[in-house]
Amino acid sequence: MNWLAALQYLTDHNEPGVLITVAAVRGHAPREAGAKMVVSADSSWDSVGGGNLEATAVARAHALLLAHAQTPELLTLRLTDSAPNEYGRQCCGGEVTLLLEPLATVRPHIALFGIGHVGLELALILSRLPVHLHLTDSRAAQLAPEHLSGLAAGAATLHLHPLPIPELTLPKLPAGSHVVIMTHDHAEDAALCDAALRRPDLGFVGLIGSSVKWIRFREQLKAVGHTEAELERITTPIGLPGIRGKTPAVIAVSVAAQLVQILEQQPKAPSLQQPVSASQRTS
Repeated sequence: MNWLAALQYLTDHNEPGVLITVAAVRGHAPREAGAKMVVSADSSWDSVGGGNLEATAVARAHALLLAHAQTPELLTLRLTDSAPNEYGRQCCGGEVTLLLEPLATVRPHIALFGIGHVGLELALILSRLPVHLHLTDSRAAQLAPEHLSGLAAGAATLHLHPLPIPELTLPKLPAGSHVVIMTHDHAEDAALCDAALRRPDLGFVGLIGSSVKWIRFREQLKAVGHTEAELERITTPIGLPGIRGKTPAVIAVSVAAQLVQILEQQPKAPSLQQPVSASQRTS
């Protein structure tokens, strides 16, 4: 597998990595400017020159991965007898500057339950971000291609779950996934809240609706065994405080902003500014 295929592999498997590029060469060096390799926590692909040069770069890449770094950095190494080395001598006589770029191959997972008026507006906004976007609705027509046509041009990887029992999607979500519940049916909403609370490894769990709706839901959820501490995991109402508009677009903007705040507060969160690839995959 070459470095370019490795980028796609890490993206597909949601694994972090570092892209190492020979940015500049002075004198003699094993590889020319532009040579690249990719490093993950336990593998590497392609080469920037081997020997002490490459081993030092790989070690630094591993340090960046451990620190969950997001900022690129330059590393300059001299290939002479007198240069410091930890992994053997390399006396080509030149100097190599390497660019180490942490990759945005780990993308957060956001699951929307209910792709009605608000859900579709929210999906449209989130589809522009480099995230895994899961869409579930018990109404198959809400996930039809013509209904979701506006999502195809975005950076998100789409996962469609047209299930008559929406809560069956929850076991498929990876740990840390963020969930927004906004279906057309309060019975579905209640069942989803129950199922979400039975997964303590989820991230944000948001429920659309009024305070009266939540009062009723709290009693139902207590009746099936959920504690007060567990109920505190559900955020309702959803959206940024102070935004009072009730049109679908306004609600969607408010909820999207709240989700972005949550993503940016996570120390392991990748940048939402530069997606790795614009290609779309739907599963």
